[in-house]
Amino acid sequence: MHPDIHLQLHRLDAAELRWAAAHTLPRTPLRTHVGWALVTLGLRLAVPATARPRPLVA
Repeated sequence: MHPDIHLQLHRLDAAELRWAAAHTLPRTPLRTHVGWALVTLGLRLAVPATARPRPLVA
């Protein structure tokens, strides 16, 4: 492959990668909150009910 063509293809690829990185959606606090809620729910479902600590009743 001719060096000039190789360099031009590399520049185009780098420009596409920069554009994709600049236009991705950032993680929002809501997304993080929902993710942790799903993790908590999954842990509750994974642990048998008999192994869970019971809340103290006053």
